[in-house]
Amino acid sequence: MNAQLNDWTDVHYAYQVARLGTLSAAALFLDVHHSTVLRRIEGLEKRLNARLFQRSPRGYTPTEAGLMLLKVAEQTENDFERLFGQLQGLDQQIHGTLIVTSVSSFSQQLIKILAEFQQRYPDLKIEYVEDTRLYKLEHGEAHVSIRPGAQPVDPDYVVQQLADLGATLFASKDYIKRYGKLKNLQDIDDHRFISTVRTLTNVPAMAWMNKHVPDSQIAFKTVDFIGMKLAAEQGVGIGVLSGWMAKESKALTALIPPPPEWRAKLWLITHRDVHRTSKVQLFTQFLKERLVFDE
Repeated sequence: MNAQLNDWTDVHYAYQVARLGTLSAAALFLDVHHSTVLRRIEGLEKRLNARLFQRSPRGYTPTEAGLMLLKVAEQTENDFERLFGQLQGLDQQIHGTLIVTSVSSFSQQLIKILAEFQQRYPDLKIEYVEDTRLYKLEHGEAHVSIRPGAQPVDPDYVVQQLADLGATLFASKDYIKRYGKLKNLQDIDDHRFISTVRTLTNVPAMAWMNKHVPDSQIAFKTVDFIGMKLAAEQGVGIGVLSGWMAKESKALTALIPPPPEWRAKLWLITHRDVHRTSKVQLFTQFLKERLVFDE
């Protein structure tokens, strides 16, 4: 049989339409646009040369051919569920290496979570890599990536949103005594700023700084936001920080409310080839339960 006819994704989409009765309900369940569901079904019908549904204003009703296909699809999905249940029974036996990568800003939270996860599964070795570089999951450089910024669009990646983080300008009380506060983002004259060695234009707040703050007002540069926080606490200038990073600092004060356009999404990224493995499933679920960003 032609390999194209064995596309389980199309069959799965058709099964959800049959189960739920409408394209919109299936699209909501699958977390895709309804046009994607329609395209999948029409493509499957074309390859099979068979009509799977009767369309009506009230929804989609399976034809005889559709019922034959969907009976097998339901059985297959049940088999998958049983398989996943069996695999989860091996939770206490997971071993090997789990490679997690993120940027240094999140290390304080992530390392605590990784340490707790390893205590639960002591046979699992963990490698945590801090790097601004996007690791190539398709080449096996990492199993799990946690990244802020634009949503990754690689079709082989499984991408989930972890958080939506706000940021604003912070300065120490000592700096404010010497230079005063800001009234707004236009009130930057005579102020000193802390930037990063790399431009980090994928971070909205840094994109603003790179565009609007003259180089003559950049008094200090660091490699990352941890360095920026430490420098701001020492009073060398104004830094851009997420609220959750600065909230535990007794030395820092927010100068303006967080601009809505500076909010940045944090993504949990895995590759589809390893997404369903026990160690990745266990860790990503554990991470989502433990990771908290209080702003």
